[in-house]
Amino acid sequence: MGLRDLGYVEGKSLTIVVRSADTADRLPEMAADLVRLNVDVIFATSSTEVEAARGATKTIPIVFATHADPVGVGHVVSLARPGGNTTGLSMLLTELVAKELEMMKHALPHVTRIGVLLTSTAPSHRPAAQAAEAAAKKLGVQILAVPVRTAEDLDGALARMARERVKGFLAVASPLTRIQRTLLAELSLKHHLAGMFGTWENVEAGGLMSYAPDLVDLTRRAATYIDKILKGVKPADLPVEQASKYELVINLKTAKTLGITISPSVLLRADRVIE
Repeated sequence: MGLRDLGYVEGKSLTIVVRSADTADRLPEMAADLVRLNVDVIFATSSTEVEAARGATKTIPIVFATHADPVGVGHVVSLARPGGNTTGLSMLLTELVAKELEMMKHALPHVTRIGVLLTSTAPSHRPAAQAAEAAAKKLGVQILAVPVRTAEDLDGALARMARERVKGFLAVASPLTRIQRTLLAELSLKHHLAGMFGTWENVEAGGLMSYAPDLVDLTRRAATYIDKILKGVKPADLPVEQASKYELVINLKTAKTLGITISPSVLLRADRVIE
């Protein structure tokens, strides 16, 4: 939609070649295929896709839209001066994780032990894990970090949290947690765990709550980067922009099912409440 708004017409002024993979392990193969086709720009949404794209090319421009921590994982030199062939928009996951834990503690004050669901294939989850640990200390809560790699790992991960007396968990945003949002919602109810998620789609699917940037807006804004690069601007000269809009979404139906009462003060802060 963003490129169409800028005047591009697919099949006339623009050709879009899509390569997708159902697991992160296949992304390098997809990226290599795009490089063989000698495309002008590679659009790689998050850090997971960017890692594969950067492994395939050091020259073709790469634009990201929802990168969690481009500086932290070394995909750009700095936000102001990215350097290299990679730039785009970021939601700065290390700061977001800390805020999500803080809001979760406000909504669930009785919770003293929180699980943190990490995706091991997401490069940005390494600094995110460190940020979660630092935030937990400030909040006076313990965290249990549980890494997963594929959808098949999710049931076991939440079962482990339940066994280790975790009452709530933070699913750090990744392509896996977004794609498997229905499964994650079902598993959170199965194991009686209150979940804080990184996208509102997770809450619409039945998760308890989310605090996240508008990913659709970030993706739309990425079109301006692609436009400028196609017109000759180098990625190294395009500063990385940050998300400007964040929303708190709460699913009261899920809260009722879990036997949780969300305080009026937290509900007042919500941008959207699903009943």
